[in-house]
Amino acid sequence: MPTTATATEAAATSVASVVPRPTDWTALDGRTKLTGHTRILIDPRTAYATALPSGRAEFPGPARQSVRQLATQLRTEIKQLTGITPRIAHHTGHRTGRPTDHPADGDITLGLTTEGKLGAEGYTFDSAGPIRIEAASTHGLYYGTRTLLQLLRATADDHRAVPRARSADRPAQAIRMVHLDAGRKYWQLSYLENLIRRMGDQKLNTLFLHLSESEGFRLHSPKFPGLADPDHSYSRADIERLKAFAARHHVQLMPGLELPGHATVISEAFGIGFGSGAGACSGAHTHSHLTPDWIIDMTSDKAIAKSKEIVDEFAGWFDAPLFSIGAEEVPGQLADCPRVKNYLASAPDVATLGDLLNRYINTLDDVVTSHGKRTAVYNGSEHLTAPQQQVHAPVVFLTWEGTEAEPGIPGHDEIAIGPFYDTPNNYHHLYPDEPWMYDDWAPSTAPDMLGSGVTNWADYNFWADDGYFEQSMAGARAILADRAWNKSATPDTLADFRARAARIGDPPGTTPPPPPPRVEGRPSHHWTFDDASYPSGWTYAGSPGNTILAEDVAGGLSGTSYIINNPTPVPGVRGQAWRFDSDRDGVGFGGLDVAEPWTASVRVRPTARTGDQVLLSSKAGALKLMQHGTGKVGFTRYGAADFSFDHTLPLDRWTRLTWVTTPGHTTLYADGKRIGSVAASIPLPLRSIGTEKASLRGDLDELITWDEALTPEEVARLR
Repeated sequence: MPTTATATEAAATSVASVVPRPTDWTALDGRTKLTGHTRILIDPRTAYATALPSGRAEFPGPARQSVRQLATQLRTEIKQLTGITPRIAHHTGHRTGRPTDHPADGDITLGLTTEGKLGAEGYTFDSAGPIRIEAASTHGLYYGTRTLLQLLRATADDHRAVPRARSADRPAQAIRMVHLDAGRKYWQLSYLENLIRRMGDQKLNTLFLHLSESEGFRLHSPKFPGLADPDHSYSRADIERLKAFAARHHVQLMPGLELPGHATVISEAFGIGFGSGAGACSGAHTHSHLTPDWIIDMTSDKAIAKSKEIVDEFAGWFDAPLFSIGAEEVPGQLADCPRVKNYLASAPDVATLGDLLNRYINTLDDVVTSHGKRTAVYNGSEHLTAPQQQVHAPVVFLTWEGTEAEPGIPGHDEIAIGPFYDTPNNYHHLYPDEPWMYDDWAPSTAPDMLGSGVTNWADYNFWADDGYFEQSMAGARAILADRAWNKSATPDTLADFRARAARIGDPPGTTPPPPPPRVEGRPSHHWTFDDASYPSGWTYAGSPGNTILAEDVAGGLSGTSYIINNPTPVPGVRGQAWRFDSDRDGVGFGGLDVAEPWTASVRVRPTARTGDQVLLSSKAGALKLMQHGTGKVGFTRYGAADFSFDHTLPLDRWTRLTWVTTPGHTTLYADGKRIGSVAASIPLPLRSIGTEKASLRGDLDELITWDEALTPEEVARLR
């Protein structure tokens, strides 16, 4: 007899092998096997349809894949997973009377249905004999096939059998989002495609590409020469490729620009910032670490016209229901700029800075809506007094402040992103609280809370590896997918959930990232700390002395110092060095750890002793100039052990330190002379220089790494 699984039982049966957890699941006895005779059956009457009327909704937007296209995709995925290539055939019920028209055990039927309240993304799943998946749109059909593929991956050694079960499954929230900072950082298309595959597999439906920031613009259009660097931005053809790929995985590609703040790259390209022209605003009228050109001049007809032109161009590139224009963090002190004061005194429809911002938002909203979309903004404008201008009611707020347990912007739909920040630098150090997300968070289903999103920011990791962010996003992304789909209390522990997600693994077609090439015969990285300009494709947005560049003259892993706290350039052993005098003085690289063997060498002149001084760090380990507890040079494997050499750095004198590491063995040299060895090793940490609580005190110059163990003779020749 069928049994309805309790929450605990469900976690112990096949339902535990699906992420997100289905909202309804009835476990049955036995398994249904796929064989060489398995067919994928579709109804010819709806083979080329994408949705029935009951399966259409504003969010996530229209499905663009037909039933037939989905069946073809599923056939390929089953072949990749099982080696079986199912035949696609039409299923017409009982009308013809031919036995081949009827599904047999092991067949898979895909069909659109008006039965049940499935909405745009819900589906029914029945694997009691033939595997039947029905939905009101191909969004739902696709998600039903993801449940099938996950069960095949997780519950049979040969991936050819699924547990028998019945399910009626639909999401709690309409928008389930991943947000990438693609303004500060350029992401490889191969990474984005893998991300889209993973999102679709976990029933996440919106990839928000935040495509402009003060430091970079990532959409390249011939209409705006000089705005985006072609080598580090996406062409119209790139976007069309991504849109088509995303549509096959039922992911909406949501674009975002940043206006009027976070806009140095736009302001400087067109001369439309508050720092341009006669009577320009000054640094006193913006955030202290930035220039007034960080903000587009909302009092300028030229600037407003150019803003509208930019939004009009790129809104036409995308087909997602939402288009973001940013609009947050406009500094309140801008109201004290004489240019703004004079304008507010003369303009009849604006009396305050809040009015000015809201009018600007509404002006761009008119452009967005002309393309049949709704505007999204980050929240913040609601904090400014605005007696004359209110943001248009259809504008959606991305709420990044607070826990967002309930909607907080009256009169507007919202998407909650605040609790789910991933900003993996050593200044912000923001990571989603995964235990809280899994054990305690209950996603709001209030009518004006459209959904939730995991949000990545690339501050001070502008040139980081894609995989550096993936390693801190993947876990939170899976949890958000699970909880935003099924808001009921979780039936197991976070450890159980992680094991389930690992057992399921990646979806078919995911391409493993190529292993980082090991550099032979020359340095893999070399940071000289000499003056250098940001590379092509990145705009320097800081005020003097802020977020300065640590150029990698040997590899591609340049870094920057952090916001507000910055090292000071000083004379070095060769050219310029950087002086560190605060725990918040650091450099963000965002590199992936390098497995042994490796060598790291640096010139360092300490000026003070502290309890712990880190040279290079990662989540896994660190190279120490002053080891915790001993004050000596060493290294640490976090969560395991601290290791020290018998060497204490002298103060106020340059020393060349060199660590040479092979698996299980590390040797330290000082000024080319061997100090000693430790029978332990760690991968070379390349996340950052320093940590938020243990940066060095003193001067740093000529930091060099190799992907090999240098010989003693080679170490002795280092200068």
